[in-house]
Amino acid sequence: MSGQREMKERNPWHTPLTIFIAVVGVIAIVALVTVAVLQNKPLIPKYKYGIVLDAGSSHTAMYIYEWPAEKDNNTGRVEQTHSCKVKGPGISSYASDPKKAGQSLQVCMKEAERFVPSERHEETPLYLGATAGMRLLNIENSTASDQVFQAVSESLQKSPFSFQGARILSGQEEGAFGWVTVNYLDDRLKQGLETTGALDLGGASTQISFVSDAFDGSESPNNSVNFRLYGNDYNLYTHSFLCYGKDQVLRMALAHQTKSGPGSISDPCFHNGYSESKNYMTLYNSPCVSKRKPVSSPADFTHVGKGNFYQCQELVKSVFDFTQCKYTQCSFNGVYQPTLQGPFGAFSAYYFVMNFLNLTDTSVPLQSVKEALARYCSTPWETIKKQHPGIKLKYLAEYCFSGTYILTLLTEGYNFTSETFSKIRFIKQIKGSDAGWTLGYMLNLTNMIPAEAPDTPLLPHAGYVSVITVIALVLFLLFVLSLRPLWPRCSQKPQIV
Repeated sequence: MSGQREMKERNPWHTPLTIFIAVVGVIAIVALVTVAVLQNKPLIPKYKYGIVLDAGSSHTAMYIYEWPAEKDNNTGRVEQTHSCKVKGPGISSYASDPKKAGQSLQVCMKEAERFVPSERHEETPLYLGATAGMRLLNIENSTASDQVFQAVSESLQKSPFSFQGARILSGQEEGAFGWVTVNYLDDRLKQGLETTGALDLGGASTQISFVSDAFDGSESPNNSVNFRLYGNDYNLYTHSFLCYGKDQVLRMALAHQTKSGPGSISDPCFHNGYSESKNYMTLYNSPCVSKRKPVSSPADFTHVGKGNFYQCQELVKSVFDFTQCKYTQCSFNGVYQPTLQGPFGAFSAYYFVMNFLNLTDTSVPLQSVKEALARYCSTPWETIKKQHPGIKLKYLAEYCFSGTYILTLLTEGYNFTSETFSKIRFIKQIKGSDAGWTLGYMLNLTNMIPAEAPDTPLLPHAGYVSVITVIALVLFLLFVLSLRPLWPRCSQKPQIV
């Protein structure tokens, strides 16, 4: 018994100091792993928000965007969470009664109050950008344009959001921000991939924007925009054609047919059997056609359709000028355009018109697309109305013209061939967000796209925790091995005295 007591007394594992060191070591290792796991555990994300109002020529739309608050100005991905179409026409239509322009926005702004958390209202930026409709109004009547903006601003300032102002975007900005939106949503900018060109078609203007190796900006500096995004430099070609949105082009086509002031016209771009009385003053009340109004004409004319795609295409060509070009190459109206390059995304009216016509599949040969449109245009008006009972007659009547204009603009105006036409995607949304200039506009104003590529952690969260755990285990083993000199004494048999 005395030998066992002596052995126990000599066993270093039973000394208080050794036991204390072992316990502290184990606690330290457990604490190290626990802190590593908890410190790097993904948290429930908090979001920031931004609101953009797109005041177009035919209507206004509101878009709400959100992004992770903890990744502001770095890697936080911005996504569209809600959209609202304002009832009524675009704000430029309220030139004679500006207050109604501001009032028209209230329903959508109330929706925004519900979709953005109340605790984020005061810090959420609110922007309004107006495009070609207000550009035309500003040309025609700058005083009325200012009054519309004043009414809109007063209305938006009453909202709980941080209103950042309302202004007219230049055509170049509209095109460039549309290009940013398309490539941001496709993750092409962050990954440094080949970019996608942007084709935007509205009611009063159209934009084309793309990166071309053949374009350095020297031949046409006004069409050049430079971006540095995520560490990559982009020299973007972009041009906006005012008056070449589908609504204003229709006015120009009708003006071409009514230049002599007739009482009736037979229009190949409208279905056979279509007949409507239209007012000369209403037709020519746009800066795009006002100077072409015939000196002598009746108050109204009868607009009769005869439904012929090929004749319609010749009529549409009359709104383009292909005779002048002082550059090495042009699109139309003497505007420089470099060689088309890469894939393109066509959105806004491009998508809505071609989707209605079931012509968004560009894997179908271009000639087959033209033949399908020719069949549609030749369909009698009464048949068209029966096939599409839920669509307003004004819009339904214009699809033949709009489809013909789109094909003519792309092939004759922008020089897409049978081969390059197949590289166009007609898109409404990308990954849940609408294609258009609004997202690119907000990204620019909030500096959400860094000029340089953001730094990334060496290891993901799971890898980091694994490495810390392995290191902790190695330290524990080294600790045990450090006590090896004590092992022989622990394993000695007790001496019996």
